[in-house]
Amino acid sequence: MNPTNSAVPPKFYGKGFTCPLCHAYAQIGWSTLSAGGSWTPFLISMCAHCKGRMVWLANKDETDGRLIFPSTSTAPPRHPDLPEICHADYDEAKDVVDRSPRGAGALLRLCLEKLCAHLTGTPNKSINENIASLVAGGLPARIQQSLDYLRVIGNCAVHPGNIDLNDSPEMVHSMFELINIIVENQITQPRAIEALYGQLPAGAREAVEKRDA
Repeated sequence: MNPTNSAVPPKFYGKGFTCPLCHAYAQIGWSTLSAGGSWTPFLISMCAHCKGRMVWLANKDETDGRLIFPSTSTAPPRHPDLPEICHADYDEAKDVVDRSPRGAGALLRLCLEKLCAHLTGTPNKSINENIASLVAGGLPARIQQSLDYLRVIGNCAVHPGNIDLNDSPEMVHSMFELINIIVENQITQPRAIEALYGQLPAGAREAVEKRDA
């Protein structure tokens, strides 16, 4: 059973993760692929849900390996309202996350930089400065925490410190989800509320504006 609602990235010899074929969390079985009875560096994992097979390339002692088929990412798709300037970074991070969590983390940090610049309209400022501007404008505390989480974890991908993202791929997968949450809160919801408010009769809007003035 998946302990969270989040995608669990494929892990070498993992007993359960989110299948990149059917996108369901499932138990995973493992077997070695041999050729004429001889050892090969390839292993097969099978999803108990869809019965699909994945191919892995192992190191010599089979203590580690990487998924080579399928290349489909388990990361969530980008939010429809993610600014276009962020699309390439998000999509590339999604494509490489299962092969290189650290590379994906660095790309998502760049995506965050562009998203913050879009939200503040100040592309020449640092992430910290743009987050401070958003906080001064009334940014909810939970969204601020999300931005700082993305900033800190993304920075570990660029300047490795105490966190090794190759050892913690779950943290990188959470970055995709948080970027989508920020877009929903800062772009999608305000746009929807503005559209609903615009449907009020002109007299009602004038009364509200007079009251607020």
